[in-house]
Amino acid sequence: MAAAAMGAAVAFVTPASLAFASVPEVPAGTSAAAQSPQTTPLRATTARTTTASWAAGTRAYLVITAPGDTSAVRAAVSNNGGSVFSSYDAIGVIVAHSTSSSFAAAMRGVSGVTQVGATRTSDVPADAYSPALPATPSQSNTTLTESNRWDMTQINADQAWAVNQGSASVKVGVLDTGVDDLHQDIAPNFNAADSASCAYGKADTRTGAWRDVGSHGTHVAGTIAAAKNGKGVIGVAPGVKISSVRIAEPGTSLFFAENTICGFMWAGDHGFKVTNNSYYTDPWLFNCPDDLDQAAIIEGVRRAQAYAESKGSLQVAAAGNSNYDLANKRTDSDSPNDSTPVTRTITNACMDIPTELPGVVTVAAMGKGDVKASYSNYGKDIIDVAAPGGDGSSGVYSTLPGGKYGNMNGTSMASPHVAGVAALIASANPSFTPADIRARLGVQANDTACPFDSRCQGTTAKNGFFGEGQVDALKAVGGSTPPPSGDYFENPSDVAIVDNSTVESPITVTGVSGSAPATLKVGVDIKHTYRGDLVISLVAPDGSVYLLEDFRNNDSADDVNKTYTVNASSEAANGTWKLRVSDNATYDTGKIDAWSLTF
Repeated sequence: MAAAAMGAAVAFVTPASLAFASVPEVPAGTSAAAQSPQTTPLRATTARTTTASWAAGTRAYLVITAPGDTSAVRAAVSNNGGSVFSSYDAIGVIVAHSTSSSFAAAMRGVSGVTQVGATRTSDVPADAYSPALPATPSQSNTTLTESNRWDMTQINADQAWAVNQGSASVKVGVLDTGVDDLHQDIAPNFNAADSASCAYGKADTRTGAWRDVGSHGTHVAGTIAAAKNGKGVIGVAPGVKISSVRIAEPGTSLFFAENTICGFMWAGDHGFKVTNNSYYTDPWLFNCPDDLDQAAIIEGVRRAQAYAESKGSLQVAAAGNSNYDLANKRTDSDSPNDSTPVTRTITNACMDIPTELPGVVTVAAMGKGDVKASYSNYGKDIIDVAAPGGDGSSGVYSTLPGGKYGNMNGTSMASPHVAGVAALIASANPSFTPADIRARLGVQANDTACPFDSRCQGTTAKNGFFGEGQVDALKAVGGSTPPPSGDYFENPSDVAIVDNSTVESPITVTGVSGSAPATLKVGVDIKHTYRGDLVISLVAPDGSVYLLEDFRNNDSADDVNKTYTVNASSEAANGTWKLRVSDNATYDTGKIDAWSLTF
């Protein structure tokens, strides 16, 4: 991905695996942060290692075996020209290093080994054997005061804060490029005790190992839980705790499989209720099960994710920024991104991980309003929910290293909104399991209909652009949206819509003086199995007809859930108004579920 300017003097080079699309200029008055480039009884994440020194040509491999005692397979690693860099006995995954080109083939012949795969097409950096700590960023104080930003009002977070800001007992893990824990808006909620670096596939708990080697992770962390402290920005869940697990490697900011595995195992063992994952597992944009290396990556990361979930952790992940139909995979021209990409033919069996793993909440991005962000990946039965990710000049404004703030756009920015809402659900419902939180995210999401875009497949309730809809922070904490301003009238009674017929549903308006407004709001909720059959109109008390929508005959989507604005200023407000719905074809039927008028 090309570098994008931030401020006047600094440009960031963004690896493709980071799920954000662009970094617009930072608002005036701010600037971008500078970049810096014992064996124990069986336990889940015991990282057993064999001492070895780095050599040119060192490659990393996942060796997959049965969960439990991996000692025999670890011995075989050493006997076949490799060394054990780390080992996760509870899931039967060993991270091995070797300079031998025949290592994988030899290990595939070892009894008890089910899969072996290289995790990269480039050498393991020497830094893996003695990692340098990220630079500690100097901090700048801000004069910015908190305000209700568009992304937060769009998901009703500003209303949720008055009900429940989240519990300090809820831990959210940011698996990313790291987090600036010293930032004035992050420090109040930062949990250093459960933070670490998992770069290279082994936990590094030294103080500061978790810090940002870019800016992406700090931006994500602020969206989730920036403190409500009167300055800067406010996160979706400003009362929860943030932990940083840096899984990006310095220099490249790539997220290899062993790093992701380490991150998920850490999340499970450290009580993270939610993790945010705004990346894909490098170097393959899609991992295909018919490739031996990629099959091992899928299995290793899948096991680690399942382990984290079994320990009570829900994973939320970004869908990606290629405007790609994940339900209709055909080609991949971006992999491997750690060496020379090639164009290859793929199928739907190939997976974007972790986002397409079972149990992971897959998040699409929306722009400002009920619209798909131009860059967001999509896919029927792939996308679970959607959230603001920004688009063009309407970016998501959040924290940057060094006490700074700035805008970014991407599904990377949408995913932490959902992670924050999930954290609010967990705060309001402490006994909820990951499955419970995942289900509640969908139930409480606001249905968002497909636009007139043939790529969007599905119904208003669930489709390929928005999944089950845009998440709602207020619903997450048990609140309710206040009634619209102005005089409000509703008819919730069902009226059946039969083939080739016209039906009407009345609302009698009283007590409103004068004329109707030029911005009369007409809320329409129609359940129908083929809305292309429908013509919808508003009939005024004097019989005047205002066309609301004549759907295209080939619009095969289900349902209508929209609010129309009508200039009814020439009409008297009081009287009986009617919603008229004409069905102009055979076979598909439905009902007027409810409709409303707001004066």
